[in-house]
Amino acid sequence: MANDAFDGVRVVELAQWVFVPVAGALLADWGADVVRIERPEGDPYRGLATQGIGTDGNGVNLSVALANRGKRSVALDLRTDEGRKLLDKLLETADVFLTNFRPGALRRLGLDAEELTRRFPKLIYARGHGYGVRGPDADRPGYDSSAFWAQGGMGHVLTPPEREYPISQRGAMGDRNGAMALAFGVSAALLGRERTGKGSIVDVSLLATAMWTLSSDVLSALAGNKPRGVSGRGGSVNPLVGTYRTKDERHIQLVFLESDRYWADFCRLVDREELIADPRFVDHAARGRNREECVAELEAVFAQRTFEEWKSLLAGIDAPWAPIQAVEELLTDPQVLANDYIGEVRTDDGTSYKLPAVPVQFDQRGPELRPAPEHGEHTETVMLELGYTWEQIAELKDAGAIP
Repeated sequence: MANDAFDGVRVVELAQWVFVPVAGALLADWGADVVRIERPEGDPYRGLATQGIGTDGNGVNLSVALANRGKRSVALDLRTDEGRKLLDKLLETADVFLTNFRPGALRRLGLDAEELTRRFPKLIYARGHGYGVRGPDADRPGYDSSAFWAQGGMGHVLTPPEREYPISQRGAMGDRNGAMALAFGVSAALLGRERTGKGSIVDVSLLATAMWTLSSDVLSALAGNKPRGVSGRGGSVNPLVGTYRTKDERHIQLVFLESDRYWADFCRLVDREELIADPRFVDHAARGRNREECVAELEAVFAQRTFEEWKSLLAGIDAPWAPIQAVEELLTDPQVLANDYIGEVRTDDGTSYKLPAVPVQFDQRGPELRPAPEHGEHTETVMLELGYTWEQIAELKDAGAIP
């Protein structure tokens, strides 16, 4: 089954917060045994209060659940010799080492890429970082708000020019985009190992993820142009690509890129057939030359009907458009429900909670979502699998290697 695509693959994850842990969760979704190493005091992300979905959620920590579903958690103090030896023993069983620790910290722990790939030639060494592994910022701390949103240009190009300050990003946008790229890289590396027998090093940075996301703007800059800021009105050249406000202060997005293909049908649909042959709007070029007049006409048209009326009316034209929805409206969107884009996690005690599902589906099905582990929940289980006895586990507890 596709849900077991990574069955038999062991991932040892030494990471915290969101970016790289989400990549581990994606691999776990498709069957990998992801063993998450947490320090004795736990991932600091477990203590974050945010948007009512973290420690402020009065129930399941949904932020942690989304980033760590389907994994096993081992609490380990790598500052002790015994803790490092235990990690080495775990790495001997690993197919993938997944980390977002900074290069300096990894070198101090003897876990840098050069060392581990020398010791374990078949290991896939996958690291997510803020700014890349070379250059002056390689060892600089980076979250998605800094490396992806700020330095990566996202905040600049997405801020309307009339605003005094850049807009802020939504929670972990860059992290989750980067995680998809990192999981893809690991998948490709595992396929490569099947063919060559050799491991490889996989790198994804939040900075590079932003640049890839903004490829159209980067291409424009490479061509010597200055990318335009965003605007809330009709498109800069094509009035049929843009956002229009409805009678009840909602908005509809038109994406009629082939505007000549849709113009006549749209005019008939909205009972404005006289605009079809209007010399100002007769074709794409004319509408571009007379953009302000065309936008004004369309704004007047859209102001005549409510949001729901427009959704019903536009359903009658085979053209690309969409309602601009609030996030809470996604929860009841027929397309979201029909395609199972919200998954349900069922716990051992019979309770359940919902999470956004991974966007990838195999054979028209997404993976079964499993709960995230409690801090250190599987420490003893994993150690027993590695051959430790209960007596040895007790000794490691006494030595402070495990809590």
